[in-house]
Amino acid sequence: MRAFFLIFAAILLVNCGGPEPRRPVEVKSGSFFKESVERNKQLLELEEKIISGIIEKDTLHDYLASPSGFKYFFEVKNDTATYSPKTNDQILFSYNLVTLDNDTIYSMEDIGPTSYVVDKEQLFPGLQNAVKLLKISERATFLFPSLLAYSYHGDGNSIGPKTPLKSTIELHTIIINQDSLNLKP
Repeated sequence: MRAFFLIFAAILLVNCGGPEPRRPVEVKSGSFFKESVERNKQLLELEEKIISGIIEKDTLHDYLASPSGFKYFFEVKNDTATYSPKTNDQILFSYNLVTLDNDTIYSMEDIGPTSYVVDKEQLFPGLQNAVKLLKISERATFLFPSLLAYSYHGDGNSIGPKTPLKSTIELHTIIINQDSLNLKP
């Protein structure tokens, strides 16, 4: 009887090796991601065509292309200012958000003046890069493809997913971070 219990205990110990790792039910290739990348490319291409069409029709302004992938023009330029916001500087600016058809989503009055520590607080990607192109008292209008705006999520309120945006931004104040002054060029 004692041998039976020893054999039974040994079998239990061998079988208690821990849980068996779960295996995938089916192995998937990267096709979902490849399809997603292709959809993003097609969406960006379509939005860039729409933005190019807007620029072609607008003969009053000279548009610039940002390194980030959006287009913009200056409404008010400040040729006497030399400093643009850098990381850790605090700025005060105003902006609006409209559709590419000029339907107002949020006016400057709706949003109000915005205080922002450059690159340290959350803004949508296009806006985060756009403010760094301005100097004090400059005003510019920016055309953002949806991937540089609120992308696939929208803002949860008035801006839907995959919505390209137009925004006029005016920079009021820059409080320069002392570390920015000490950086070597």
